Amino acid sequence: MKIRSSVAVACMVAGAIAASSAFAIDYPARKPGLWEIQTGDATGKGAGHTVQQCIDAASDKALRDMGQGMGKDMCAKQDLRIESGKLVMDSVCKIGTTTATSHAVMTGDFSSTYRMESKSTYNPPLMGRTEGTSVMEARWVGPCKPGQKPGDMVMSNGMTMNVLDMMGARGKK
Repeated sequence: MKIRSSVAVACMVAGAIAASSAFAIDYPARKPGLWEIQTGDATGKGAGHTVQQCIDAASDKALRDMGQGMGKDMCAKQDLRIESGKLVMDSVCKIGTTTATSHAVMTGDFSSTYRMESKSTYNPPLMGRTEGTSVMEARWVGPCKPGQKPGDMVMSNGMTMNVLDMMGARGKK
């Protein structure tokens, strides 16, 4: 069960990172190296997750490209605009038979930190929920550790997986 949970968290984090780039306006690329990414719901009541992800310029681009591909396949609406130095994203996407309508605000410099807050509604409910909120905070912690390769994600339980390998994106850089 822990492996399934870890894979789900990895996909969620990768999807959030990638989905944030699935729009026409480019946002700054993340600084290459090791990023610590904390995700959770905005209420602070749900269990949060912390992962570390090693990236380089090519893997960061591959994740953005993956997000653009997912967005084209799943989303009827994807709007991104810059408001007061913040990226504001609105989307309407299909998750199975559910329509997810989301609003997210992303801040940060992508060299040392970034933060994304989002709120979504689900119609019909998704896994029994009609709405959800999430917060993702990321900070650059330094160079990737020895033995890590771009795309490696270390889960909070210590398990390491390569998101690009999982998504079949390694050969598409």
